[in-house]
Amino acid sequence: MRLSSLADYAVVLMSAAARHCGAALLAEGKLNATKLSAETGVPLPTAKKLVSRLTAAGLIESTRGVGGGIRLARPPASISLADIVEAVEGPLAITSCVIDGNHDCKLEDGCTVKPHWGVVNRTIREALDNVSLASLSELPGAASHKIMEHS
Repeated sequence: MRLSSLADYAVVLMSAAARHCGAALLAEGKLNATKLSAETGVPLPTAKKLVSRLTAAGLIESTRGVGGGIRLARPPASISLADIVEAVEGPLAITSCVIDGNHDCKLEDGCTVKPHWGVVNRTIREALDNVSLASLSELPGAASHKIMEHS
């Protein structure tokens, strides 16, 4: 099982946006796809596409025009890795048979494993739900610095 490059890039962009969370303005102006692309290395056309998808999913709020820009629609702690992946990939499903209305498997009628895929799918979903954007946006080493400061 592997995330697509698009889902991976969406996580990278959202993590960068989360690091800017709380700052009304960046030193060089409001946050936008161009700035996220420059900061993360995600190609600009891909960044624009992902900002659009993440906005449609309600994870980012986008304002067009001169004073426009983007910002997270919710605090980073309330956005999960599952939210981001689903915004790009659609509903999480380890196999297509766990998606309601999908009947493209030739083994479906006699499959004895199908009833168990739902449990596996829920377990994976719960694991991704338990990873917050806030934790993903911490820069490497930040957690160890916090521990050292409290020692």
